Amino acid sequence: MNAELVRLSEALEKSIACLKPGGVLAVITFHSLEDRIVKQFLRRHSEKTIDRPEWPEARPNPDLAFELPTRKPFAPSVLEQKNNPRSRSSKLRVAVRL
Repeated sequence: MNAELVRLSEALEKSIACLKPGGVLAVITFHSLEDRIVKQFLRRHSEKTIDRPEWPEARPNPDLAFELPTRKPFAPSVLEQKNNPRSRSSKLRVAVRL
């Protein structure tokens, strides 16, 4: 309705220019559509090489901008979920600017 998912994609793309090397991008998502957008963005911008079946060998990724300290998102603890039931679906994804 409010183009929230489009705005999220735009903000993620702009974050590359806003962060200095060593800067940390932290994104909290609350539903699967948001998380999918963030996950795909971070994957696209953190893989060192890209490979396609029709290419003879892998090539350097021109979109490389981030390093992922962990591939898995952080989830709220059981205690946090007990104290704040709305946090159940939240996920925190982190990336460090190269």
